[in-house]
Amino acid sequence: MNFLKNIFKSKNTPIQSYKEFWAWFCANEQSFYKVIKGKGDPEKDFFNKLSPKLNELRDGFWYSAGMYDDNTAELIISAEGVIKNIVFTEALINAAPKVDRWKFTALKPALNIEDVNIEMAGHNFTGKNLHFCVNENAGYPDEIDITVIHDDYSEEDKSAITTGVYIFLDHYLGELDFALNIDNLKVAGRKEADKELIAIGKLKDYLNWRQKEFVEKYERQTYNTENDQYSLLEANHENGDPLIAVINTTLLNWDRKASHPWILIVTIPYKENIGKGMPDKNTNSMLEEIETEIVDELKHAASYLNIGRQTGRNLREIYFACTTFRKPSLSLYKIQKSRERQFDVSYNIYKDKYWQSFNRYSQSRL
Repeated sequence: MNFLKNIFKSKNTPIQSYKEFWAWFCANEQSFYKVIKGKGDPEKDFFNKLSPKLNELRDGFWYSAGMYDDNTAELIISAEGVIKNIVFTEALINAAPKVDRWKFTALKPALNIEDVNIEMAGHNFTGKNLHFCVNENAGYPDEIDITVIHDDYSEEDKSAITTGVYIFLDHYLGELDFALNIDNLKVAGRKEADKELIAIGKLKDYLNWRQKEFVEKYERQTYNTENDQYSLLEANHENGDPLIAVINTTLLNWDRKASHPWILIVTIPYKENIGKGMPDKNTNSMLEEIETEIVDELKHAASYLNIGRQTGRNLREIYFACTTFRKPSLSLYKIQKSRERQFDVSYNIYKDKYWQSFNRYSQSRL
């Protein structure tokens, strides 16, 4: 009897793999299909069952569903623009089996401009009342910086209109392109526009052109850190506690930073053992082990550059600049799970083409 219990999982056993998730989904897909087809309450009969199962896999999965055509239901799994979660969303969908009457999609897909019509807070967001203009900065020529102009923009409705523009772009560009291809975005009205206005329907072409130009400029860019200079920087927090950083200052002066636009910051809090927010010898040794493990995971020197680290205020931060975000996302999640009994390791990945996050080190202050 115990043998049978080991074979057949309890209904309450948490899902631990993509395969188990899709097995659960397939066991319920007929009832889910009927709900999406219009024979039930989607929130109660589908989403309230789907959500806890996705959460058992990991945090960060979002979802939507509807009829793709008259006979096919579509389930979209989204990362809601959170860069470090994109690779897991893609992996979940890649693991999906073929199921009749279902289409599974990773990340919200791009739509034709005519098919995007958002209504929100009394405002419409369409291809007819939205334009954009390009902002250029000679100091940061590779950044894609745009202002989106809404005809009805006002300071009173700034928050609602900005949210509506973001939702519009998420659907028009698609979740992945919106998250990856725009560096800086501002929303304004026609009165604030001091440059040529371009129809929002031409934004995809503009972004494709800029991305192609960027790839041609930086593809196969390499950097060798072997002879770099590292600086020990010391400062004090506002409360007087010390901050100590070890930074590759040679790397910070590199003129091709944009080739590694993705910044990985690993954050490891620790208990204060010797006072003033600094780790004791044993704790520091364990922190060094984790850093070594990260370096070993991100072995390809041309793709992942270790900028340095900062210690203080009961926190160790480790910094990398990367050519891609997928591998760091997977590697850090693995390390996070393997070390969870020792430290509450967290990480974030974001785009910063000119590494402005580290200007404080270039200027020799923390």
